[in-house]
Amino acid sequence: MNGSSRALGYAAVVSAVTIWGAWVVLTRHAVIGALTPASVALLRVGIPAIILAPVLFRISLWPKGKTIPFLLCVMGAGLPFLIIMGYAMRRAPAADIGPLVPGTMPLLVALLSVVVFKERLGWARAAGFALCAAGVAIVGGRSLLAASTEVSIGHAMLLVGARWWACYTVSFRLVGISAIEMAALIGFWSTLVVLPFGGPQLIDAYRQGAINEILLQALIQGIGSGLVALVLYNIGIARLGASRAAAFVALVPALATLIAIPVLQEIPDAASIFGVVTTGSGVLLASGVLNEFFSAKKPVE
Repeated sequence: MNGSSRALGYAAVVSAVTIWGAWVVLTRHAVIGALTPASVALLRVGIPAIILAPVLFRISLWPKGKTIPFLLCVMGAGLPFLIIMGYAMRRAPAADIGPLVPGTMPLLVALLSVVVFKERLGWARAAGFALCAAGVAIVGGRSLLAASTEVSIGHAMLLVGARWWACYTVSFRLVGISAIEMAALIGFWSTLVVLPFGGPQLIDAYRQGAINEILLQALIQGIGSGLVALVLYNIGIARLGASRAAAFVALVPALATLIAIPVLQEIPDAASIFGVVTTGSGVLLASGVLNEFFSAKKPVE
């Protein structure tokens, strides 16, 4: 893989996680407010399904011979994941979402990559994932210890969501289709299932005057997170590999924490800041960016 291809992969995945940082905060803002998880999910998958409809005319609606990995992709990035996350975000505070989903997902992807692809992480990347785990424990542990039953259910659902997203990250490479084709297929099948439930709920929200919230969520869910970020993340997987691309997702807690300050008026405490810094340090090691940087500095003999 040449340098320009890696640079494209890094740029794509960093852009994707920036969008997802905003998605964490704005999705919680929506589901505790005027919109339901099903209506938010419809915006997330329905808009990409419409925009990418022309793609569906030139590909098979179901990749032949790839049923299991494709099902895992639909489960991991489509409707099941979105519904689980929507109801979890109703129960768990925003400060817990980052560490329990994007913070744990890279660890799960690394484990799956070792098992499925026999990928060797090396000591530096293994240390990076250990730092990610430490960051997750620091940021999420305090709230987990003090959680109520309702919040604990939300935490459990967030961990289930992280597992499904990890399955998607690993399975995407096994299906063998492009990033845009995968986004089109996930949007198509998820929209078919959620439309009878989310459609009426979205109409009710509109009639109750939530037009500004609907437009905001259409932008961040359907165009930003559901289309642009998903395609960028798929490009990152294709250029960098599953575990290396997934490592960058651990940056989402830091981005979500920063965005939550003006949007949700949540000010991070010392434990949150320390955990975010630890997770970010783990990302640098786990992604292999530092290894490539120092390798590039070595003189050619």
